[in-house]
Amino acid sequence: MAVIKPFKGIRPPVDLVEQVASRPYDVLNSEEAREEAKGNEKSLYRIIKPEIDFPTGTDEHDPAVYEKAVENFKLFQKKGWLVQDQKEMYYVYAQTMNGHTQYGLVVCASVEDYLNGNIKKHELTRRDKEEDRMKHVRINNANIEPVFFAYPDNTELDGIVKKYTDKAPEYDFVAPLDGFGHTFWLINEDNDIKRITELFAAIPSLYIADGHHRSAAAALVGAEKAKQNPNHRGDEEYNYFMAVCFPASQLTIIDYNRVVKDLNGLSDAEFLSKLSADFIVEEKGVEIYKPAALHNFSLYLSGKWYSLTAKPGTYNDNDPIGVLDVTISSNLILDEILGIKDLRSDKRIDFVGGIRGLGELKRRVDNGEMKVALALYPVSMKQLIDIADTGNIMPPKTTWFEPKLRSGLVIHSLE
Repeated sequence: MAVIKPFKGIRPPVDLVEQVASRPYDVLNSEEAREEAKGNEKSLYRIIKPEIDFPTGTDEHDPAVYEKAVENFKLFQKKGWLVQDQKEMYYVYAQTMNGHTQYGLVVCASVEDYLNGNIKKHELTRRDKEEDRMKHVRINNANIEPVFFAYPDNTELDGIVKKYTDKAPEYDFVAPLDGFGHTFWLINEDNDIKRITELFAAIPSLYIADGHHRSAAAALVGAEKAKQNPNHRGDEEYNYFMAVCFPASQLTIIDYNRVVKDLNGLSDAEFLSKLSADFIVEEKGVEIYKPAALHNFSLYLSGKWYSLTAKPGTYNDNDPIGVLDVTISSNLILDEILGIKDLRSDKRIDFVGGIRGLGELKRRVDNGEMKVALALYPVSMKQLIDIADTGNIMPPKTTWFEPKLRSGLVIHSLE
């Protein structure tokens, strides 16, 4: 069962939401955040990337930077730029990209569910990244940004969501940089709140789609607070963390592609010859070629595009990890031919989210920064859920979700 609860969100007034809301902390660097927040004292970057209030080059992990986050969070509330709701509620958050809208429920998920595996993950986390977000959660005593969950489709939940999305929204705006729409409603009727809680209690598991480090950090801080409280009961606010939960069928995973700096000492011809041992290699010319199906890859090398189709026997359709194109390409191309053993640490490889398009791969090869690019057919939500359900972990840099959740629409206090 999935344990969730409503909460008293801390939110910007309607007329300030576009000034407060920001992209997530981990999709841009400090200088990009500094530029986006320029001239806007109300930007959430001043809480989630507070190094922008210090001189350029300040270490974002300096204790003074975390303290500045707290100072700014308090200031935002004092100034009325963030105001706490008086009633515990759920919220609906809709995102629109390229004409497709997905509708998420903003809830508080259970720390215990995360720790016992009812909230399922498909990626490994790095301790240094966890610790950074743990410090941020601890010092602010709040989940400033939500995590991104998926849940199995449920018709009754869809109906409740539609009841509210048929009404006028609380927030409705288009983000300036990416053109994605963000719309937000309050679920404030007691009967609906109660029914949502009951319906989630009948759902066996929730799935982390995006935000593994934030999920881990939020849950670990909650567990810390439980240990530190001699009068811990289990219903305190710190036992929960904020998540936006979307029906799995509404979500689309887009491709996550690779660019490599060299051919590991091989000539173009030698590299293509080695590929032909495990792949059917077809030259496609100068026009961009996009992978057509699972086990088909797109390669860009020296101004030409190639189709690579994995030969039967090079993958295992009965193995949830072995069937993944990221596994096939990692084992047979990156490791065996190019000598890249660790995707997390090797400096010869970089990763490009499919939202940038295959033209970005071409650009990085054509300008000489990279020698070769590899585009993959995207993983499906079914594959992700199968992997999580079997307790497996995907290889690094497998999934890319768009649109990203906008931060600052609502915040969850741990008090």
